[in-house]
Amino acid sequence: MRFKGLILTVLFALSAGVLAQGDRAHTFAVQGGQFALDGKPFRVISGEMHYPRIPRAYWRQRFKMAKAMGLNTITTYVFWNEHEVRPGEYDFSGNKDVAEFIREAQQEGLYVILRPGPYVCAEWEFGGYPAWLLKDHATVVRTSDPKFMEPVARWIARLGKELAPLQIGNGGPVILTQVENEYGSFGNDHAYMKQTEDLLVKAGFTKSQLYTADGPEQVPDGSLPDLPVGINFGGDKMGVAEKSFATLKTFRPDGPFINSEYWAGWFDHWGSKHAHTDTDAEVANLDWMLKQGYSVSFYMFHGGTSFGWMNGANTDGKGSYEPDVTSYDYDSALDESGRPAPKYFLFRDAIAKATGVTPLAVPEVAPAVKVAEVSLMESASLWSNLPKAVRSETVLSMEDVDQAYGYILYRTSLPAGASGELVLDELHSYAMVYVDGKLIGKLDRRLKQDRLTLEARSKASRLDILVENTGRVNFGKTIGGERAGITKQVTLAGTPLKGWEIFPLPMTAPGKFKYAKVPCEGACFYRAALPVAQAGDTFLEAKGVTKGEVWLNGTALGRVWDVGPQKTLYAPGPMLRQGANEVVVFDLEGKVGGSVVGLDRPDLGAIK
Repeated sequence: MRFKGLILTVLFALSAGVLAQGDRAHTFAVQGGQFALDGKPFRVISGEMHYPRIPRAYWRQRFKMAKAMGLNTITTYVFWNEHEVRPGEYDFSGNKDVAEFIREAQQEGLYVILRPGPYVCAEWEFGGYPAWLLKDHATVVRTSDPKFMEPVARWIARLGKELAPLQIGNGGPVILTQVENEYGSFGNDHAYMKQTEDLLVKAGFTKSQLYTADGPEQVPDGSLPDLPVGINFGGDKMGVAEKSFATLKTFRPDGPFINSEYWAGWFDHWGSKHAHTDTDAEVANLDWMLKQGYSVSFYMFHGGTSFGWMNGANTDGKGSYEPDVTSYDYDSALDESGRPAPKYFLFRDAIAKATGVTPLAVPEVAPAVKVAEVSLMESASLWSNLPKAVRSETVLSMEDVDQAYGYILYRTSLPAGASGELVLDELHSYAMVYVDGKLIGKLDRRLKQDRLTLEARSKASRLDILVENTGRVNFGKTIGGERAGITKQVTLAGTPLKGWEIFPLPMTAPGKFKYAKVPCEGACFYRAALPVAQAGDTFLEAKGVTKGEVWLNGTALGRVWDVGPQKTLYAPGPMLRQGANEVVVFDLEGKVGGSVVGLDRPDLGAIK
């Protein structure tokens, strides 16, 4: 009887996904219209979180929070642009060590759904594609174009060396591997999808279950006949889960049934309000899915932060442009800093009720700390720290000069009397226009601005156009045209301007500039030593800053923009040290008197 009870306990634990997988090979496949682990029915209850959006020191803690909510699986994208910054040069170190992320998930008793792309969307810069793909203007991304597929094949083969050994059939935790990502929202080229599947198989992704994922209506366009499909939808309207699965069943009546992205939150754009979704509806839809025995993956379980320049942008393909904020809080179960939101406990209760498994205790999270306000006393002018110029008759995009992110400065001379409408043809994405060092106007792609009027001057003058890449579009059919900077030409009174000096400004090490305690206004860097008595999470507010970027101890935290909604930047404890911490703030419209303070709670703006 004791032995029989032990066997029943083990089988129940396996079905709930609460045992670590160890290093023994297992099988995961579709059997009888449902997922099966080692031949036994298995329901996936997953949550998505992304390794580059979470400090490496916190990965394990986030996994523990996932287990305590009742999850048995973690889902993650792989971000190509994080790993192949230059063609053929790969980096899987530090926070980019996706293999270690997966191993730590396994050590915490979690399975993994892998989404290797190569396109990922994710509100991530250029959907995860590296910017250098666009240097050759003839390349057509997300198609079978050889100029695109050759680097894709090289990348997937390299990724296979890192991650194929971590599949369930090799003793790892990866049970599902996605082919491409929501391709039905982009096109219906099944030959391209099959080509992508073949590359994954060739790279060794044969010991986990391959699948595709799309919106319910897009399944016919984005799926492959030999692979199971997941459907993606939001849960903040009552009845949406039942309706979405009914749509799926018209295409795939036999299953398996998985909500591969359950949008239990949403993201924020600059100039809008902070997203807040209907938790009651999200819980109701979750409860319905679990009662049907369906699998589900929360998108996001924990959003984290699009540190540095990694935020993406949206467009409707008709000229709109909505860049995302740095925070990827997502109104998710765990907030940006990994602390449980009220919906965490509601989801936890729903999962426990459906599975009959008592969840683990919720781990405690150390409180965030306040850091005393310091004045930004030291400064360095952008204009005094320009790099060597690239000379070109015509304007060049960032990609043309081997630059991916940051700013770029275009400079040329205007003859006496030059005047008329100045047009920046396809500005991507925000420009400050100066004549002889004086700011005469700002142009914002977000507001569909690309032109202003220049008055005639009695003598020759210098024209400077400082352009920020505020985030390449990550979704839709226009992504192939997402070069950054001025991407076509500059005209004055209808005539193209020629003879440019172009200064790439990737802003990789602003702390190395020469700073002095002198007033600086306009495009300036400001620096201060932030004293920290005890390291811990904090939320930095750069007071008085109009538009720019913040660095902490040499790491780019993210963007600041007074249009909101985000007002603070998450500064994780592992990035701080006891004692003095270097903070650098860049402001396009800097003024004397700015300061930085660390708050013990975020300010992401008023909610919708």
